[in-house]
Amino acid sequence: MADCIFCKIIDKKIPSKFVYEDDLVVAFEDINPQSPVHTLIIPKKHIPTMLDMQEEDYQVIAHLFKVANKIAREKGIADRGFRLLTNCNPEGGQIVYHLHFHLMGGRQMRSPFG
Repeated sequence: MADCIFCKIIDKKIPSKFVYEDDLVVAFEDINPQSPVHTLIIPKKHIPTMLDMQEEDYQVIAHLFKVANKIAREKGIADRGFRLLTNCNPEGGQIVYHLHFHLMGGRQMRSPFG
């Protein structure tokens, strides 16, 4: 999608600090981190929200979880714990309408969310 900031990052039209890339997903550091480790993991296919996923997208999302596992281990937060979350639509806090997951850790996470 031409005006999607994440699509521009995927296409390397906007510089970003990639920590992972393959044929299906990319992962990069959040420019406004909310924790010591704050990495965004996104499918390369433009999917606006989790509600827009099609049957063929579920395989990509499973792969995204595998990548999150790998990054959490590489960043040293797997054993202590981390948060993997996505937001959906305005009341869910979604700002960029390209499905993405936040991998956050490196400190004690607080609840409730928000």
